Amino acid sequence: MLKSKRRTLETDQEWAAPVSELDLSDYVFKRVSAKAVRFFKVNFKYCVFDDCYFNGCVFDSCDFTGCRIVGTSFHGSKFEGCRFDYASFEKTIIDDHILDNCCPSYDNLKRQFARTLRMNYQSLGDSEAVNKAILVELDATGAHLFKTWHSNDFYYRAKYPGIRRAWSFLAWAKFRLLDFVWGNGENAVKLTRTTALLLVLLAIVDTVAFRNPMLVGDYWKALLDSPQVFLGTTHSSFPGLAIAGITLVRLTILGLFMSILIRRFARR
Repeated sequence: MLKSKRRTLETDQEWAAPVSELDLSDYVFKRVSAKAVRFFKVNFKYCVFDDCYFNGCVFDSCDFTGCRIVGTSFHGSKFEGCRFDYASFEKTIIDDHILDNCCPSYDNLKRQFARTLRMNYQSLGDSEAVNKAILVELDATGAHLFKTWHSNDFYYRAKYPGIRRAWSFLAWAKFRLLDFVWGNGENAVKLTRTTALLLVLLAIVDTVAFRNPMLVGDYWKALLDSPQVFLGTTHSSFPGLAIAGITLVRLTILGLFMSILIRRFARR
């Protein structure tokens, strides 16, 4: 059986005075506006904001749980301690500071919140906000995956029992590995660090296999030669199969680097 929610529709209205501790849940606001208005502890649960405009407003401790916000502008507006669980944004102008102080407390909800904002910022072409949302999303994803197999909270143990806990561990291990290697496609510095570690490893193998491992100078010479060996610009003592492996790793690193560049420029 379906039950009517009896939504209240407000169209072409304007808030002209501060609003405090008011229950406006399940409202549909269409072309509603406000300028320099303070909203304090207002319940906006499951509301729809369609083509609305809020300029320089302050939303303090308001509840936007389950809201759908479409084509709305919050230009110059601030959000302080508001709740946005299960909220979604589409083509909405909103400052990325909302990611600093209004993220949901649960990691899975925080991930979803950052994801919907990322998609919203992408539709607006705001590359800096997209990058910030991605970092929040990745951080929340890592924390959530860790808790799915490690936390003893009832929620996680009931939702991820037995074999699902093992798969969750593998998913978390994969996430952490990719994060270490290249920041899950978002951190060129981590990829540079990975490349440097590979060069050091290559120098150690070169010294142990083809030089005198008892001489520190040979390690240093091998380290100086490792970039050329890695790039294939000099003759190497490594056998053909090892050179093929080095070439495969080199192409993979270059491919990851190009992927990072393409992702960055594609958002602009």
